[in-house]
Amino acid sequence: MPDERFLIPERGIYYGMIFAMKTTIDFAGRLVIPKKIRQEANLKAGLPLEIAWKEGRIEIEPAPLAVRLVRKGPLLIAVPAENPEPLTSGTVEFTRQSLRAEPSKKPGK
Repeated sequence: MPDERFLIPERGIYYGMIFAMKTTIDFAGRLVIPKKIRQEANLKAGLPLEIAWKEGRIEIEPAPLAVRLVRKGPLLIAVPAENPEPLTSGTVEFTRQSLRAEPSKKPGK
């Protein structure tokens, strides 16, 4: 059982990980990601994903945003190649609360 100090019971999260859920792969090779995991990971229909086989497990993550480098004075700035979806206040609040819930990574804490 995980250390309850780092468990967020109403979300089933432990160090940012959701406890495993079962799913199946259909004959076409499609995998359905359970709704709770899609919600927690903020995965939406049509979102490009990268899939990899690493150390005996399958990893799925959102594809990184394509950027181009633009020089502004002495600086190189990463600018999205396409207009990304704007952040919503809900996404910002969710991220803020998730970061607050994580154990401190500062030395001595």
